[in-house]
Amino acid sequence: MIRAAGAVLWRDGFVAVVHRPRYDDWSLPKGKVDPGETVPAAAVREVLEETGFTAVLGRYLHTLSYPAFGRPKEVDFFSARAVSGAFTPNEEVDELRWLPVEEAAALVTRDGDREVLDVFAACPPDLATLLLVRHAKAGKRDNWVGDDDLRPLSSAGWRQAAGLRALLPLWGPSRVHSAPRVRCVETVQGVADDLGLDVLLEPRLSEEGYWPDREAGLVRLLEVADGPGVPVVCSQGGVIPDVVATLASLSGLPLGAEVPCKKGSAWVLSFRRPEPGWSTSDTTGTWPRLVSAHYLPTSLAAPVP
Repeated sequence: MIRAAGAVLWRDGFVAVVHRPRYDDWSLPKGKVDPGETVPAAAVREVLEETGFTAVLGRYLHTLSYPAFGRPKEVDFFSARAVSGAFTPNEEVDELRWLPVEEAAALVTRDGDREVLDVFAACPPDLATLLLVRHAKAGKRDNWVGDDDLRPLSSAGWRQAAGLRALLPLWGPSRVHSAPRVRCVETVQGVADDLGLDVLLEPRLSEEGYWPDREAGLVRLLEVADGPGVPVVCSQGGVIPDVVATLASLSGLPLGAEVPCKKGSAWVLSFRRPEPGWSTSDTTGTWPRLVSAHYLPTSLAAPVP
């Protein structure tokens, strides 16, 4: 399998389309995943190399599958907001155009890129993003003597936490929240340290705090999602599948029969922001509605052939 990644790069209501002289085509920025690189990291790198723009990822959009050089190829696409930079012609790309989505779809050479643009256009680009993380590995509970709340990460868990410390910043997080368990806090502490922030404790999002009042836990997560910037929230395996499945059901978003939740994994949840005047106490009014839920089973890069 050839793995690749790309993005619909956007700013101010326009998307970027690039011309590649090697193929004489118009395309969305994309390219192969390098060895030791995650797919989201490849998407950000390819955008920078082909367009000159540093980008922050948003929602997952679509995966294109097709044969290439006698092998199957998959290209994962994300929405990506241009943060800074400027285009300079290079060997891979000699021209970049910022266009409305409709004009970009008419210009690109391949139908696959049009499929991706159609998915991008189905929702506003400036959705609210929340990164919901399950704590990393912390050994077996039976082998820990003492208060289970204090059980720390194992050596494998620290490797997963290091991977999350590199992966999650691709979405530009600005706040870090965690269930009040040592293993949960340790999983995202590195992200908070890099931002110069404290980890904000969320008792409602621990297993013991969530299940006595699920509605209050869900409301708390929606409050966090509706705050400024992009939050990281670390919780537990007894909470995350129910949260994701419930929010998807309430929003009419189809998911599989099971919601995966491996230790050290993350869900990229994208919400439509509520209308002005929304209040969490107004259960009949509008509230952040989940429009995309993308699962990242690991923070660690897989070997690339």
